[in-house]
Amino acid sequence: MKLRFTKMQGAGNDFVVLDATRHPMPLTSDQLRRVADRRFGVGCDQILVIEAPKTADVDFGYRIFNADGSEVEQCGNGARCFVRFVVDKGLTDKRTIRVQTINALLELRLREDGRVTVDMGPPVFELPAIPFDPMGTSARTENGFELWPLELGDGMTAEVAVLSMGNPHAVQRVEDVDHAPVGIVGPLVETHAAFPRRVNAGFLQVINRGEVKLRVFERGAGETLACGTGACAAVVAGIRLGWLDAAVEVHTRGGDLRIEWAGMTPGGPGLAAPVYMTGPAQTVFEGEIEL
Repeated sequence: MKLRFTKMQGAGNDFVVLDATRHPMPLTSDQLRRVADRRFGVGCDQILVIEAPKTADVDFGYRIFNADGSEVEQCGNGARCFVRFVVDKGLTDKRTIRVQTINALLELRLREDGRVTVDMGPPVFELPAIPFDPMGTSARTENGFELWPLELGDGMTAEVAVLSMGNPHAVQRVEDVDHAPVGIVGPLVETHAAFPRRVNAGFLQVINRGEVKLRVFERGAGETLACGTGACAAVVAGIRLGWLDAAVEVHTRGGDLRIEWAGMTPGGPGLAAPVYMTGPAQTVFEGEIEL
């Protein structure tokens, strides 16, 4: 079959976007992997499928598939591309759009400057909901938030903050993210037994209280140029640990994102405050592939 697609990117995190608003698009795992293959397909970090809404209170459905064919719960950079796509294709004339994922309702806003702000919802800290199993280990507490030790084998360990942004994240602080062993440590954290659904491994360098650098080894995709939920998770962890203020510029290898969370602001809404992410989204090209 022939499949029409749009290639998009948000801060270097790249996507193949498929419009299934008129007809269902039940692709198999093999077909999804073929589309994502950078040598034999289109090539992307993730595939985004846009669907018609199932209820009257939302504008669209939204499914996300990793390059390995697995379906995942959330993708922040993909959500920004989602907005750009549905507006550019004339699927909606709204500037604020409500989207249903497999486990969350997102509110997405196209700004006048062309950037997109996404209400990512509140972070989740309850360990079973992440999910994370401490496996008998004890956490070290900093500023009232836990840092958990992970044994990675061959004498390697990592100390991580764990939370969910609709998908699981383990964030560790590093002195120099450019020289951090992301390619070695990342897959060991991703597949650690403490994370029954695997995990996105974040490597955070704090420059100052309002600025960080970040690399993320994504679950099912490997290291990507940017990870929107990873940026949200890293900033929330940094705020809870007392390292960061409520608004932070995140420098990734693919571009910059602005993350805001008022969860620790005195007199604010508390830990249930939503996380806001703002960043770019662009169409790269369109095409057709035979599957």
